[in-house]
Amino acid sequence: MARPRVYKTEAIVLKRTNLGEADNIITFYTPNLGKIRAVAKGVRRPKSKLGGHLDLLTQSSLLLAQGQNLDVITQSQTIESFLPLRSDLWRTSCAIYVAELADQFTAEQVENYPVYRLLQTTLLWLCEAHSSELVLRYFELHLLSHLGYQPELYQCLNCRSPLALESNFFSAGGGGVICPNCAKKEQLVRPISADAIKVMRFLLKNDFTSASRLRVSPDLTRELEQLMRAYIRYLLEREVKSVGFLDRLREELAF
Repeated sequence: MARPRVYKTEAIVLKRTNLGEADNIITFYTPNLGKIRAVAKGVRRPKSKLGGHLDLLTQSSLLLAQGQNLDVITQSQTIESFLPLRSDLWRTSCAIYVAELADQFTAEQVENYPVYRLLQTTLLWLCEAHSSELVLRYFELHLLSHLGYQPELYQCLNCRSPLALESNFFSAGGGGVICPNCAKKEQLVRPISADAIKVMRFLLKNDFTSASRLRVSPDLTRELEQLMRAYIRYLLEREVKSVGFLDRLREELAF
């Protein structure tokens, strides 16, 4: 059904792009309309009424009018500013990574309410979580699951036999785990430990409250990050831009 000429929606701001001297093109994700881009006129002027309500990583209530090319945001009101993210550079950077993934993996105007809820709750978890790395892995796995890219973690991609919890191999191109016997015939695979498989299964099967109780060693944390990074890079056919900044910041903060 076509949208009315003027419509209202909740939205989470994923990206802002300058347009002209004072305008922005705002990319945002909504509960019922999916991802939308719209123009915020005059938003970069100091006295703009739209102002902070359209800051990056803000959840707002928006009123929009249909435009010829892009719709126009006429009113905005903050619902949640996720304030703790703005006072912690590491948490901010993690949240920008989450927003970039949501933007890169979704098409415009394709409704996916579970993705909206996941995005909203992930930003809240990043405000509070003890382990932001675990939040990112949870978000990545569930985002991919909602979009049809959930990795196969229970049976070998090739021979379909149940996976023994031993050292197996992960295929980004295949989208899952390959047993040691089948891996001998494969080239573009990387080792995946039994513990990594266990954690990924747990994250997919449980809510974040349960997942947040996990205690993951630094080595396993790094392994999970590298596995997911390789899979995401394969799916997008490019590196996520914010990854490089996260790596540099981690080195500076000596995580």
